Amino acid sequence: MAATPAELVSKLDGTDPNDIVRRFAANPAYRAATQEELTTEEDPYRRPVRPDDLAWLDYSTPMPADKTLLLSWLLGHRMLRNVYDTDLLHLPPGPSAAADRDGGEFYSLENRVLGALAGPILERHLFTYLEEDREPLAVPELGPLKAHLRAYREERSAIRDDAFAIALTRRDRREAATFVLLQLSAYLPAAYDAVGRAALGEYTLAHPTLRGTLLADYADWSDRASDYAGLLGAAGLKPGTAAYWQLFLGTSLARGNHLHHLSRTREHAFRFLGAWVHKRIDDAVTANRYAALSEEAFGHRTRLFDQAAAFDEGRLDVLLEPLIARFGTRVVEEFHAGFEDARRLAELWNRDLSEQLAWADEIPAYMDRAERIQQHITDEHIDVDLDTFVESCEETSTTHVHDEHRW
Repeated sequence: MAATPAELVSKLDGTDPNDIVRRFAANPAYRAATQEELTTEEDPYRRPVRPDDLAWLDYSTPMPADKTLLLSWLLGHRMLRNVYDTDLLHLPPGPSAAADRDGGEFYSLENRVLGALAGPILERHLFTYLEEDREPLAVPELGPLKAHLRAYREERSAIRDDAFAIALTRRDRREAATFVLLQLSAYLPAAYDAVGRAALGEYTLAHPTLRGTLLADYADWSDRASDYAGLLGAAGLKPGTAAYWQLFLGTSLARGNHLHHLSRTREHAFRFLGAWVHKRIDDAVTANRYAALSEEAFGHRTRLFDQAAAFDEGRLDVLLEPLIARFGTRVVEEFHAGFEDARRLAELWNRDLSEQLAWADEIPAYMDRAERIQQHITDEHIDVDLDTFVESCEETSTTHVHDEHRW
């Protein structure tokens, strides 16, 4: 007989936060990937975490800003997405023994209870650094807020050397563009799931039109499902939630997780609106860039981004004025905080993706350099401590960065 929620919680009383995270990650659906599981297009519940690595990672304290992009960031956001997605319905494309097995583990009562306990630990570890160095709005009023958003939109529109531009200058433009779309698939559907979640509830007494606005945004995404599938299909990809789990960057997962986090923590409703408006501006700014990437790399003219438009200032008035009238300047302060945090995550994603694309483009040079170094070691009979380890051929390593740069 399965344990009750109370029994599961009682076993964890006074438990070290890291032990709770490890117990959550011990779910068989999160086991380390085998060589054959680089992609899992038929199984939306198979989400490798590499639980063995958690033995030496510490999630009990907030992560410093300079530690983002390291292994605890990647695995932390993988686990956090799993926490969030157990709230949502994910069906495989068809009958599958593997999906039946992993789905039973993914949606089990034990996994959901452990996820409820691990989620706040992971959120504290992964998101606390956003509270640091956040520049507050000088005057917490609607006018200065609108000016701030206007300046940001103009600045983003003027940027021409972002990850999209880098992808189009790679030796293998199609491969680079495919990697960009993989990252899009890691956060865009999750962002809309968060919007749909935020629309649930009864708050029309405070804002008569807000729920309808969020529902319309989610419905528009649902209506464009075939366009989304067509864009991925042009790159030979499928739109499954976790189909390319092993290939998602931590920054891509983080962008979707941030909106999920704010939509679930209802005390941050105004922060969610700020992050959501950032998403709307980001959609508008990147629409033509995604479209150009698709057309030039795949010869596919996508319609997915045709309707993307910036969240204009008039609509911002409609969104915020009723809330400010009832709750005061706290609305502006919280909205600004959510917007700025989403901005920082988007900037980190762009830097991370740009560096990944540039690095991948130079692999032939790295291979040549490594061969010449090895030849020199052999010719000169140099004794070198390789400082490495033997990994089982049944496991597939996640991409990560060592604290020390080394060959």
